[in-house]
Amino acid sequence: MRRRSPTSVPSEQMEKGTGKSQNTRICFLASLSVFFWMLLLYFHFVVLGGSTVDQSVKLQLQAGPVYTELKPTRVTSDPQIENQNTESKPIHVTSDHQMDNQNIVSAPTRVTDDHQVDNQNTESTPTIESPAKAIQIHEAEKYPFMKALRTAEDKNDPCGGRYIYVHDLPPRFNEDMLKECRSLSLWTNMCKFTTNAGLGPPLENAEGVFGDTGWYATNQFAVDVIFSNRMKQYECLTNDSSVAAAIFVPFYAGFDIARYLWGFNISRRDAASLDLVDWLMKRPEWGIMGGKDHFLVAGRITWDFRRLSEEDSDWGNKLLFLPAAKNMSMLVVESSPWNANDFGIPYPTYFHPAKDADVFIWQERMRRLKRDWLFSFAGAPRPGNPKSIRGQIIDQCRNSKVGKLLECDFGESKCHSPSSIMQMFQSSLFCLQPQGDSYTRRSAFDSMLAGCIPVFFHPGSAYTQYTWHLPKDYTRYSVFIPENDIRKRNVSIEETLRRIPPEKVKKMREEVIKLIPSLVYADPRSKLGIFKDAFDVSVQAIINKVTKLRMDILEGRTDDNFIEENSWKYALLEEGQREVGPHEWDPFFSKPKDGEGDSGGTSAEAAKNSWHNEQRQHQSSGR
Repeated sequence: MRRRSPTSVPSEQMEKGTGKSQNTRICFLASLSVFFWMLLLYFHFVVLGGSTVDQSVKLQLQAGPVYTELKPTRVTSDPQIENQNTESKPIHVTSDHQMDNQNIVSAPTRVTDDHQVDNQNTESTPTIESPAKAIQIHEAEKYPFMKALRTAEDKNDPCGGRYIYVHDLPPRFNEDMLKECRSLSLWTNMCKFTTNAGLGPPLENAEGVFGDTGWYATNQFAVDVIFSNRMKQYECLTNDSSVAAAIFVPFYAGFDIARYLWGFNISRRDAASLDLVDWLMKRPEWGIMGGKDHFLVAGRITWDFRRLSEEDSDWGNKLLFLPAAKNMSMLVVESSPWNANDFGIPYPTYFHPAKDADVFIWQERMRRLKRDWLFSFAGAPRPGNPKSIRGQIIDQCRNSKVGKLLECDFGESKCHSPSSIMQMFQSSLFCLQPQGDSYTRRSAFDSMLAGCIPVFFHPGSAYTQYTWHLPKDYTRYSVFIPENDIRKRNVSIEETLRRIPPEKVKKMREEVIKLIPSLVYADPRSKLGIFKDAFDVSVQAIINKVTKLRMDILEGRTDDNFIEENSWKYALLEEGQREVGPHEWDPFFSKPKDGEGDSGGTSAEAAKNSWHNEQRQHQSSGR
């Protein structure tokens, strides 16, 4: 018997076996391919599809712009781009609501503001996205503030976008002044007013006018030290200036000029300001934005820092006219309507709550008070100023059975007693607030603290000053009677106020009482929990200002049409508005041709009169 060779398998069987093996392999490969494509589609539509384009824009903003190396940037604003395969073509930086099938390979950057980009294939390179307007992405490498902007997108950081860096100034710019506190005023011993972190000595409550805690004999020019001490308690301080939303300069500008206004030449008056600017400009933090992210505080009116000439006889120093200082923001108790580098913040009152409960208790007390007087006025006439309406106001108070007057002229006067002033305000529905020696006066804030509705006669006394702290709709919390109505038409204040319906008066008083937290400075040694005080409001406003400026730089927005003399108008614009036009208050701010400008005289004279008034108060109070 012959053994069959293993190779002698019939050809038919071999063909059948081979075919079966090939079919199995083909099926396996097909299954593997289907599985691969299903996995790919699942990843594309389920995983990637779960994020909207708006979310990806947000993520890109958090991560910062993506830069391409050695590739040009081109800015376009195409309304629609379809079916682009972009080998060696620009990358689109878009803010689209819908983007499908993009394919971008090794491409330069191109910036667009399209609302829809369809059918673009993407490979290997991530899509770059930006907010609404076109941004030249590679240009962002020049901006060292990008790190600070990105902190705002970190939802795990409660201080993201709110960090403040404080310059460590040499003590000659601040603390050394307090050691020489007797030199800060010719007529007032400021040493007692710089105690208690700038609040001054506690007030006795013998007449029951004040609350149980938080009341101090605070000097109206003490904001320098109060604000700086509040900053020490700010919850988002940082030692890393690269993440700072703004940079604080703790220079006691108000105390500095107070030392040298009388009897000193301009070299002495300007010395500290020039020294400060020189110190700041040498700091690396200055180079981030050339000082435009810096701010400082001065507890005096702006005119003390706006000397118009180099004559020793002219008033004040030139801090706010220094080129470097024009880049910074300066917070003052009265700002200039015609300049863009200063901003009004409230005068300090006598109330400095240490906790929220102090505020709640005071507000509720002001709601319950019985107010016997329709209106009241605390002040002195200005016989040397023919444009002042104080004389007419005093006459109307004297001649009215529902008007109360506290005269603040020479001699012993209750007008200089905090308890007498607050008691009168607490017993009045309306408190008259004409211009002082300059546009503003502390009395406006004392009266609102007492729940009294302020009556203003010039928009510069509040409406164009404290736009961070007061509603732009001034009718919600105040009454406006134009000066000329009193000066020329002899309009009756009593009749004007009587015409306001009682329900309207009630709503206005409630609005004033609600404003109290944002108008007072909390005790610098503590911090409120729920309420935002005048310090909090001011710091947030500065952060918003700097952040907006940074975004404008990134997005290429410029203020080429900005007119600085209309600064007061820009402060009144609503969100999103950028242009100003004719305004009903234009006659109040028509600037004299000599460039000095003040409705009651020149700015220098207004400031000088303010100091004379301080001297008058010192003499009449016996201090």
